[in-house]
Amino acid sequence: MTKENLVFGIRPVIEAIKAGREIEKLLIQSGLKGEGFFELRNLLIELKVPFQYVPVEKLNRVTMKNHQGVICFVSSVIYQPIENILMDVFEQGRVPLFLILDRITDVRNFGAISRTAECVGVDAIIVPAKGSAQINGDAVKTSAGALMKISVCRSENLKTTVEYLQTSGVRVVSCTEKGSESIYDQDYSVPTAIILGSEEDGISSDLIRISDGLAKIPMHGEIASLNVSVSAGVVLYEVIRQRLV
Repeated sequence: MTKENLVFGIRPVIEAIKAGREIEKLLIQSGLKGEGFFELRNLLIELKVPFQYVPVEKLNRVTMKNHQGVICFVSSVIYQPIENILMDVFEQGRVPLFLILDRITDVRNFGAISRTAECVGVDAIIVPAKGSAQINGDAVKTSAGALMKISVCRSENLKTTVEYLQTSGVRVVSCTEKGSESIYDQDYSVPTAIILGSEEDGISSDLIRISDGLAKIPMHGEIASLNVSVSAGVVLYEVIRQRLV
């Protein structure tokens, strides 16, 4: 985490939030009390800023400076509402293409996926508010700056976001080995959102259940899976291949 992405101390964090900075993660020492803390907590509740209580030892591992029990990781990007982006794409007469990343936690994977997504013209990347890689300087660097160009949307509930996209006419395809069809059997000429899952356990079962299609990448070797950033490249370029025909 670079210095410009780290804010600590009760008052500096309050001011960062009031200034409209995008908060990636906010850690608060368990049992913290005091007038400043209550002001911060009320502000977090009012603005619906996600935070978590952690032991002081975890805060000390981030920085040994006078953090006063509060450390904030500021995002390197400004999150956009998915509703606005979808409306803009339709108004421009284009066919939407979204990428939903379900709990991708590795910063370099996230950066690499973002780079590919920007190259192929993905309209927005959608990530969960919790359980996703921090969009910090390392992510921006790995993306070769793509994260400064592509829209990123943060969802409080990915299932709700998927259902919103579906009711708006977007077909949602989960890229998973649990699929019975190949990624090459899907129709990506229509408005489409591709879901890619966690490095650990893939796509959440509740997202798989509501997906319009489950598609797998054909595998012929002994290793049964690809790195998620490679999978992103494979499926996104199939989308582009179909749309160029």
